[in-house]
Amino acid sequence: MSAVSLTPRALYEQVAEELRQRIFRRELEPGAWIDELKIAEEFGISRTPLREALKVLAAEGLVTMKVRRGAYVTEMSEKDLRDVYHLLSLLERDAAASVAARATPAQLRELEALHEELAAATQDRERFFAINERIHMRLLEMADNRWLSQVVADLRKVMKLNRHNSLFKQGRIEQSLAEHGALMAALRARNAEATERAMREHFASGLEAAG
Repeated sequence: MSAVSLTPRALYEQVAEELRQRIFRRELEPGAWIDELKIAEEFGISRTPLREALKVLAAEGLVTMKVRRGAYVTEMSEKDLRDVYHLLSLLERDAAASVAARATPAQLRELEALHEELAAATQDRERFFAINERIHMRLLEMADNRWLSQVVADLRKVMKLNRHNSLFKQGRIEQSLAEHGALMAALRARNAEATERAMREHFASGLEAAG
């Protein structure tokens, strides 16, 4: 078996990123056992950097380590999903309200442009999902709280264990776009209260569709 080409970047970090993307693409399904010997052989590495990579993924919540049984891709229970959505809703609506209060005209134009991209992507779930996430992460960057951004980024990695499930529900993409439209209208009006409410309703609808 040919080894995967790895760059000079810290080996365990790149191994972690490769496994992370495989999890997101469902090449490693939730609940799947991670065969360390097979993966180490495929990557052409020893098991030491692989185990370091698995520790990184375990810290992110993507992998669950079981005593004497090894590493497994984390499975999301209904409670896990509710808990993650609840935290994301609290954190992101606070960030969005902050942006509404102090965004520059250039930042609002950037968000408008992203919203237009989102509206043009309704026939492509993969693209819609990616642009949707870009909008959420850009709002966090504009809120300018790196600790908040870090926590949300980790929570969003875990949420991807349930990736796309909500978008497959009939009409969910159109509903999500409408919710983003309400969010943009509130941001445009610089109404922090309405922005926070729009974000809260967006996450509530997302959770209902994902359940």
